[in-house]
Amino acid sequence: MLKPEDVYPSRIKDSAEVLPRLDPVIHPSDIDGSELLDEADIKSFQEKGYLLLPNEFSASEVETFRAELERMQYDISLLDSPEAITEPDNGELRSVFQVHKDHPVFSKVAKDSRIADIARFILGGDVYIHQSRLNFKPGYRGREFYWHSDFETWHVEDGMPRMRAVSCSILLTDNDAKNGALMLMPGSHKEYVTCVGETPDNHYLSSLKKQEYGVPSDESLKYLSEKYGIDCAEAKAGSVLFFDCNVMHGSNSNITPDPRSNLFFVYNHIDNMVFDPFCGKSPRPEFICSRETIKTI
Repeated sequence: MLKPEDVYPSRIKDSAEVLPRLDPVIHPSDIDGSELLDEADIKSFQEKGYLLLPNEFSASEVETFRAELERMQYDISLLDSPEAITEPDNGELRSVFQVHKDHPVFSKVAKDSRIADIARFILGGDVYIHQSRLNFKPGYRGREFYWHSDFETWHVEDGMPRMRAVSCSILLTDNDAKNGALMLMPGSHKEYVTCVGETPDNHYLSSLKKQEYGVPSDESLKYLSEKYGIDCAEAKAGSVLFFDCNVMHGSNSNITPDPRSNLFFVYNHIDNMVFDPFCGKSPRPEFICSRETIKTI
């Protein structure tokens, strides 16, 4: 199969641009979304690019997830593996990738109809996991995740052709503005902000700790924030946040005693499978970007 045209070029010019979105937000399908979401929720996702659903998972389910999370934090073999990403300055666990394959507890969650069916509705059909991870933001020293569009990175560095992916974040702890809850620019998914700077070889080795390429310019962020504003996804543990692959988002550092941890799945439509990276570099590892034979969820 021929590689698709690059309709969202980025990191190839000396200045940033704002390009129109060329893809639907909610893709046409035979799936009846009214059985999954209220009409107001569907409209909200369409307009804002994200949807926060409180209390989707019970306290006992969250406790099971957190017990596995805590076990992983002390698993020496895991900490020494490439899938484990540590903070750049203190060595604490920042993220663990590929949890839907390597950890049975989370494999079941990825297929849970409460989230997978909503992903199918938004994306218009069969999906697979493009990426999964646990995000840790420990108390006192949890570092920020700077503003970015996930799609810009997945497009440039992974070869994802179009905006037909959605992220699902399951809150494992209470998330609030104090401990680094995710911030989003509602409506920013309607425009594509290009970034400046050629992607280095093996960029993932540093970008997973601190992103330096694929970062929007100050001018681009000012434009988006003035036009769309900034929301903070504050919610209790067990809540679920769905957000479009192109919505601009980020989070502050956590200097409170309270950790902020989330379970994160990226669903991609099977017709939107990745090709060679559009940046011309080698593909990122499988644990970051799934390239194996597609199996639907």
